[in-house]
Amino acid sequence: MKKLLIILLVASASTIKAQDFKGLDKSPMDRVYYPASNRETDKAIVITYSRPQLKGRDLGDLVPTYKVWRTGANEATEIRLYKSIKLGDTVIKAGTYTMYSYAKDNTSEIIINSATNVWGAYNYDQSKDVARLEVPVMESTEYIEAFSFAFSGQGNNVVLHGGWGNVRVEIPITIL
Repeated sequence: MKKLLIILLVASASTIKAQDFKGLDKSPMDRVYYPASNRETDKAIVITYSRPQLKGRDLGDLVPTYKVWRTGANEATEIRLYKSIKLGDTVIKAGTYTMYSYAKDNTSEIIINSATNVWGAYNYDQSKDVARLEVPVMESTEYIEAFSFAFSGQGNNVVLHGGWGNVRVEIPITIL
């Protein structure tokens, strides 16, 4: 009986195919937090986004002008507010939202939308916009290969920095 069991195990092991795991995502997901310190556990904002790479491509081809962009890759960027904030003149209550961008020639509109779990901007619904803020687009001498977000600021006055290639935006936020 023992021999039969061993033969069956050996025979079945040779027919089992190893799981095929896909490689690393070309636009890996990342998160930024405010406050940014790991020692501060009482977070006010968490942004989850995918980080596309330029890889020699033109930024203008990847971020369309005068069209809504998902502000990253893959799923639309998610912004989770643990505290209410003020974006421009608009108060946004604590909750989970999607962040889009609308690039213009020298500015970009930052759009906070109540839709969640959205892939890309294909089903963007303007009627679900909660806030829009137009910010200037700036150029930098520093080049960033992967689309990136970072927070700066202290206390309730926060700036969300977005950068890709040599392009930068700064989004002022007030935590309420």
